[in-house]
Amino acid sequence: MEDIKNLAHAAKQRLKNNFWEDCKRNFDAGAVQAKALGLNEVKVKSTLKTRVKSEIKGEKQDAFYLRVKALLDAEGEVSDAIGRLTDREYYETLSYEEKQRYTLALSTKYLRALEKYRKEKELGI
Repeated sequence: MEDIKNLAHAAKQRLKNNFWEDCKRNFDAGAVQAKALGLNEVKVKSTLKTRVKSEIKGEKQDAFYLRVKALLDAEGEVSDAIGRLTDREYYETLSYEEKQRYTLALSTKYLRALEKYRKEKELGI
C-alpha cells in the first residue's frame, strides 16, 4: 500500500511541476530540430520517450555510461579507452582468467555505451 501512495505522490508532484508540459515542449522542439537537421523525427521522439519513462521510474543514468560520455566529450574516441575505464585497484586483485573476463565485459559495456553516445550525438540530444 505504501508503494501506491509513493507513486501517487510522485505523479502529483509531476503535475504540480509542469512535468508533462515540459515533456510536450521537449517532444515538439526535438521534432522541429530533427526535421531541420534532416533526421528521423520518430527516432528522436522514441529516444525522448525512453528518457521520460526511465525518469518516471526513478532510474538514473548508468555511472559507467556517464564516464564514457565524459571521456568521449573531452577527448573523442581514443585507442586506450578500455585501459582508461579499467578500475585499477579491482583489476590488480584478479587472477589471469578473471582479468580476461573483466576486460571482455568492460569492452562489451564500452561498445554499448559508445553506440548509445553516437546515437545521442546523431539525434542532437
